Amino acid sequence: MIGRTIAELRAGDVAEITRAVDEGAVASFVDAVGDYNPVHSDPAYAATTPFKAPIAPGIFTAGLISAVIGTQLPGPGAIYLSQSLKFMKPVMLGDRITARAEIAEVLAERNRIRLRTVCVNQDGDEVLTGEAWVMPSKTAVVYEDRPREVHGSHADDALWACNPFTWPARAVAFWGTLGLAMLGGQPTRRV
Repeated sequence: MIGRTIAELRAGDVAEITRAVDEGAVASFVDAVGDYNPVHSDPAYAATTPFKAPIAPGIFTAGLISAVIGTQLPGPGAIYLSQSLKFMKPVMLGDRITARAEIAEVLAERNRIRLRTVCVNQDGDEVLTGEAWVMPSKTAVVYEDRPREVHGSHADDALWACNPFTWPARAVAFWGTLGLAMLGGQPTRRV
């Protein structure tokens, strides 16, 4: 990946990524941010909503725009300054979402770009629209892509083990679950 500087960017430049929305990705996101709204994690509850099934959190989908900005346009070293979002349709498990960013304006003197952002599903339906302001790196950043981990792989376990916040978070989750079990309660089911 190469982060581009303001001098290398032009209005009309476009980048996009496509990702499948699967149960594991949504569950990992929900766990990471703590958004245990049952519309995202409880199929029985979600069946009672207008969506009839769990939906991905809106910010999960917006995160795909962040991925485009941080890896492609302008790429590594970019600083996300703001993002407006309008959620148009729910994102369901099994959807394939394409996140796209297009430079609408370049303010070279302020080292800022304005991007039109959109996410569409596999049917071409817009699920999210918005606008972002980004500050590109002042120097080109060459960054080697890190390998993608598979949840539950040894590489994933090694990353968790090295993260200083992991062990306290796992301990709190364990003791909370144990406490609920001892009280006869059931922990919230997560997808």
